[in-house]
Amino acid sequence: MTPFLRYWLPLLLWMLVIFGASADTKSTEHTSRLLEPFLRWLIPNISARTIEHVRWVVRKSAHMAEFAMLAWLWWRVLRKPVRHDPRPWSWKPAVGALAIAILYASVDEFHQRFVANRTPSWRDVCIDTAGAVFGLTLVWMAHRWRRRRATRVENSKPGE
Repeated sequence: MTPFLRYWLPLLLWMLVIFGASADTKSTEHTSRLLEPFLRWLIPNISARTIEHVRWVVRKSAHMAEFAMLAWLWWRVLRKPVRHDPRPWSWKPAVGALAIAILYASVDEFHQRFVANRTPSWRDVCIDTAGAVFGLTLVWMAHRWRRRRATRVENSKPGE
């Protein structure tokens, strides 16, 4: 598989998904049409305030998940990991991925200035950044876990 197909294509497609999520069709007014009936079916006497709170949590969780994935995909492009990668952890691709994710979050919010029913928010950039940090933290933890496991397997080989 070529490096473009393996590393760049998933990243570019994900960036398009995020860009598409900034459209009017994904605004609060439109997503409420799905969530509110579901919540009312689940809990018939739910208050409007609780629905608003749940909607906020769901939307901001989606922001975090989108940018956790984006940061991981950028880390993959910058690091180009391979199966059983022997290289030690490097902060350079992680910091680069984080910086690019923050920049993309800022551009995404700027884009929303020009979209009907959307408003830009620096709070969303902070939430997106937190999602990117969370995603990269998971990558770092997975890398540490794999290295420890590989070291244990290597040290437990009999006869060496």
